Amino acid sequence: MDAKSIIAALDAEIEMLQQARALLSGGGNVVGSVKKSAGAKPKRAAKRVLSPEARKRIADAQRKRWAASRKPKKAAAAPAKSTKAGKSRKKAAQVKARKAVPKKTVQARAKKAAPKKAVPAKAEAPKTEAVPF
Repeated sequence: MDAKSIIAALDAEIEMLQQARALLSGGGNVVGSVKKSAGAKPKRAAKRVLSPEARKRIADAQRKRWAASRKPKKAAAAPAKSTKAGKSRKKAAQVKARKAVPKKTVQARAKKAAPKKAVPAKAEAPKTEAVPF
């Protein structure tokens, strides 16, 4: 490339950058400026309208759901307290709790929980005096 063509390309680039700077700074004296669309508000989607019949159907269906939720539930329908799923959840929670506890804490708990050995009663031995060497 020729030095003159490089300088011409740089000048063109500088001109574009100056125009961009003028647009951003609010100066509207730029030749060939882009149309300003920042002040335009985005259009809202058209509002959807329900017919009175549709509103009534929706309202009746919702009232039916509310009535069903207010009904007292039968005792037979209630699940038993000791179900297989309940046991597995409890066991999973215990395993998770064990994993979350640091190793030192587990060892300390095991040490505290270990049954203490019974100390045998010592027979009364005659007291002897220790002889220093």
